[in-house]
Amino acid sequence: MSTMPFEFGDIVLVPFPFTSHTASKRRPAVVVSNSAYNNTRPDLVVMAVTSQLRPSPTLGEVQVDQWQAAGLLKPSVIKPVFATLERALVIRQLGTLLVATDRADLRRAISEILG
Repeated sequence: MSTMPFEFGDIVLVPFPFTSHTASKRRPAVVVSNSAYNNTRPDLVVMAVTSQLRPSPTLGEVQVDQWQAAGLLKPSVIKPVFATLERALVIRQLGTLLVATDRADLRRAISEILG
């Protein structure tokens, strides 16, 4: 199990499962579970990150304005797709959402999705 401490807003590279659970794709994801959860559980709750930008975002999508500062290679969007993954599946940490507005936008999107 990875012993790295993960926090809300960390960007990690993981095998993200398709919603059909038939396969997975190696992609960046953002940790959305909090430190208390991450320190007591062997898993993380994450949301998918994609560089496939749409002309207009859909419900729950978050454009990462400071994508380079977050350790992403291209302009990216956080998708409204959640997964719970074992920490051992984290390939590596890419960065973190450093800018307060990106973190606030993510929290707002989670609230929109989950109510």
